[in-house]
Amino acid sequence: MLAKIALGAIALLCVVIATRPAAFRVQRTATIAAPAEVVFAEIGDLHRWERWNPFEQGDPSMRKTFEGSPSGVGSAYHYVSDRTGEGRMTLTEIDPHRRVAVRAEFIKPFAATNQVEFTLRPAANGAVAVTWAMSGRNNFVGKAISLFVGMDRMVGGEFEKGLAQLKRVSEAEAQRNDSRRVAVAG
Repeated sequence: MLAKIALGAIALLCVVIATRPAAFRVQRTATIAAPAEVVFAEIGDLHRWERWNPFEQGDPSMRKTFEGSPSGVGSAYHYVSDRTGEGRMTLTEIDPHRRVAVRAEFIKPFAATNQVEFTLRPAANGAVAVTWAMSGRNNFVGKAISLFVGMDRMVGGEFEKGLAQLKRVSEAEAQRNDSRRVAVAG
């Protein structure tokens, strides 16, 4: 009798998981008091990601291999990490000072390919509103994980940390640029 109940519960759980939506989108936005070109320089150059990207920070085991130029369509890096697994990031679309699109291929621990997008919009007082978004489709395992954890909870907090770091780095760079302009003009 208990075996039948357990089997029924497992079957019901499988049906619930299978009927969950596959598509997901996670996004966060922050306003950065720096010109769009300064922020864009951080996002559009994969070599700079370690300065602000929380998925790369604090992971001494991460090994990266860059391909192509540091920035521009086709620029890519492959990473292997004890903490985040293995994957590849490739810049797929660039609209200078407005948008960077990235193909995020996750190899381990779970295979998936998602689309990451950074959009920059003008904000008040010369600032820029930066949105970091990731969208994709979950397979059955991804749906099961999202039933208990949720993609937003898994990734959203990291996006918030990354945008806070991007804000710190970009605003400091904008101040350095302003200081240089004043020194040259003076």
